[in-house]
Amino acid sequence: MNLDLRTMMVMIAVLSFLLSILLLVASLHARGIKGLRHWSMASLFISFGAGLAYPALTPQPGWNIVAGATFLAAGSALQFLGIQAFKNRPCRCHWLMLAVGLVIGVSTWFTLFEPNTQWRATANSLIFAVINFACARSLLIPLASYQRTAHWLTGASFAVLGLVYVARAVSIFFAPAADYGLFNPMPLNPLMFFAGSIIQLFLSFGFVLMVNYRMAAELENLAAIDALTGAWNRRSLDLECQRLLARSARRKEALAVLMLDVDYFKTINDAHGHQAGDQVLKQLIANAKSQIRGEDYLARYGGEEFCLILPCTNEKEAAHLAERLRQMQASRPTHWQGQTITSTISIGIAGSDSIGLNFSALLQAADAALYRAKQAGRNRVANFSDISLHELGE
Repeated sequence: MNLDLRTMMVMIAVLSFLLSILLLVASLHARGIKGLRHWSMASLFISFGAGLAYPALTPQPGWNIVAGATFLAAGSALQFLGIQAFKNRPCRCHWLMLAVGLVIGVSTWFTLFEPNTQWRATANSLIFAVINFACARSLLIPLASYQRTAHWLTGASFAVLGLVYVARAVSIFFAPAADYGLFNPMPLNPLMFFAGSIIQLFLSFGFVLMVNYRMAAELENLAAIDALTGAWNRRSLDLECQRLLARSARRKEALAVLMLDVDYFKTINDAHGHQAGDQVLKQLIANAKSQIRGEDYLARYGGEEFCLILPCTNEKEAAHLAERLRQMQASRPTHWQGQTITSTISIGIAGSDSIGLNFSALLQAADAALYRAKQAGRNRVANFSDISLHELGE
């Protein structure tokens, strides 16, 4: 196959420029996702680097090749920064600045002061390899199944690109000095740039795929989470309870359901305003989340009523947690626009140890216990197992 190096340079420059525009547009529509603008700038810099390399395909390259190498190094560094930003991780970029500085120093020295294309290409290839391997290492990590494909595709592309740079460095280092030159028609150069352009496509495609999966996950969360309190909503509760019940049945584990209700919530709204009432609900959820486990499931059931599902928990154990929640809510007033609002909650509890693993029955039992707590004066916890058959009949 006859590959022209000038054609490769133009192709990389144009493709990188188009990808830069694509990623910039994507960043405007996915403002909550970090890293897109880093990658947009990275593609733009790679485009500039490839474009500046085109006039360097002459026997006497000068500052243009130094600038081209600098842009390419900055583009690779921005890709790494984009990955870290996407993962919401702080990046200590001292070593990246060092790598870019080394590329500038090596390119300047071996282009303008001690011209040596072989040493320049070898050193720069190794530096680019290190940056790409760092990107690959940041992405090739254990992840949830829905994220794994996109992350590993992008990470594998970085790893392959790193290996290409290493192969290039080794080939150039051991090539006779008289036979190598960026402008010479040897197979290594066009093959290297052709492979690089293809891999850059895979990298950008992989990153866009990562963004797509992230946006899909966020949309799914938006559909499943109550916008006011951050608890799960009724729809997600209905879906999740079946999974939790199936797991409890499979493992022969207990499961408890709590129904929580803010006492005299209408009075709070009437006295302090609906926004103050919203703040009370937010504080209730914040208090509850500080006490429950990661595997527990808290959902807004309706209005000021919430449902808490506790896997691996019997009714007696759930009562201890419920009492902590009740005391916490009563002892922590809500502060809103200079107002101090004291609120209490009533809690009804039902456990599978007395009801069985039927979610409708557990909900009905927990609701009956909640009604019993309110009848008894509110600001208290009631267990379904303590309710007599006579009271249920009433």
